[in-house]
Amino acid sequence: MAHRFHFQKKNPKALCSVRRAVPMAMLLIAGAIAAGADPGKPRQDRGSAKAAPQERGPATTSPQEIRAAIGHLADLDYASRVKAARLVRRSAASQAVPALLEAIKEHKDGFVRFRSLILLTGFNDPRAADEMTAALSSPNDRLRDVAYGYLELHPNRAMIPRLLQALDKEVDDLVRPSVIRALAAVGDDPKVKEVLLRDMTRGVDLFRSTVIEALGDYKHAYAIPTLVQIAKLEGPLQDDAVIALGRIGDKDALKLFAELQRSGSKELQPTLAAAICMLGVNCGSHLGYLEKTLTFASQNPGYQELVRPTAAGLAAVAIGGQDEGLRILFDKGIPSMDPIRAPMALAVAKVALRNTPLMLSTLEKRTDQSGAVDLVAEGFDMLEEDLEEEQFFATVRKSYWAAADNAPTRRLAERLITKLDF
Repeated sequence: MAHRFHFQKKNPKALCSVRRAVPMAMLLIAGAIAAGADPGKPRQDRGSAKAAPQERGPATTSPQEIRAAIGHLADLDYASRVKAARLVRRSAASQAVPALLEAIKEHKDGFVRFRSLILLTGFNDPRAADEMTAALSSPNDRLRDVAYGYLELHPNRAMIPRLLQALDKEVDDLVRPSVIRALAAVGDDPKVKEVLLRDMTRGVDLFRSTVIEALGDYKHAYAIPTLVQIAKLEGPLQDDAVIALGRIGDKDALKLFAELQRSGSKELQPTLAAAICMLGVNCGSHLGYLEKTLTFASQNPGYQELVRPTAAGLAAVAIGGQDEGLRILFDKGIPSMDPIRAPMALAVAKVALRNTPLMLSTLEKRTDQSGAVDLVAEGFDMLEEDLEEEQFFATVRKSYWAAADNAPTRRLAERLITKLDF
């Protein structure tokens, strides 16, 4: 899923965000620019809600307590709404799900309905699918956004006609990218193929970038000829097209990449290195180049513009399963300072959401685990990805409950629960 970046999250009902529309390269540009911004979950506030880990499994909570907590999901006070969400997450599904379903349908506060729909996804209840279908028709753009995001996570070819209709009729520009990604997730249906190829070459760059990234993420080879043409053109979409070609994995792209290594800008070179690595060609040497680039940029302020594409490339490699890419991001990101720290924090946060097993296994092995978790938390601070974050939280929470006492997995989960306030 693509990601959204926000500058202010203190008021949960007034997010100033570029929501799900922002693909990786644009996201990391924003992160570098806004490194000094005051995020809505301030770094110094992390842990202020005093997350208390649980012993084993869901807590026994009364329906009255759960309904009361749901009513606080939209509180302006950060600690209050975090505490409320935590109580709901840790409750037994048999108690929490009915209360969440009731709130989604009946609560007068639209933001509470939105947060309830998000929390519902963490329980893996089959009734969530019906709620998402109903939310597609909601006048609340947040609910529609969650519903399309859910359809990306749970592709359903029967929904293709409705998604195609939504792509033509969706009036909220911040929701349309979620429709695009849900369509990309369903496969290579001829009608879907037609509209995605069309939208890759028309409209504003932001939406074209979303289509390019989605086609790469889902490895749709039919997009290769158009991606090649876009990758040849200097501009904001060039990085996206190169990464998409790397993700699809067709080694015929090597000829283009070789040409771009000779003619492309210095800012494009890290992206090319990452894409060639994703093709399985000389990956070790290209990762070495990316690591040296981060070292050089951190020591030479005039080259900080190289950090963004380098961090983005390493994240793409890590999401594809290369743990060495994530190792480099942590090694260079943990001791760093802003402004170069922000793009690396955003990159590791994206890996956490897109390849959670790799992130958890890597964190468990880090001897500097506390600093690594801090970097992840800072990246989460700069993302506004409620649905994907909830899936991450649910995975960590289940691993905490399942792990043996004093096991490394349990200690890591406890540290994440405390630091990320869930």
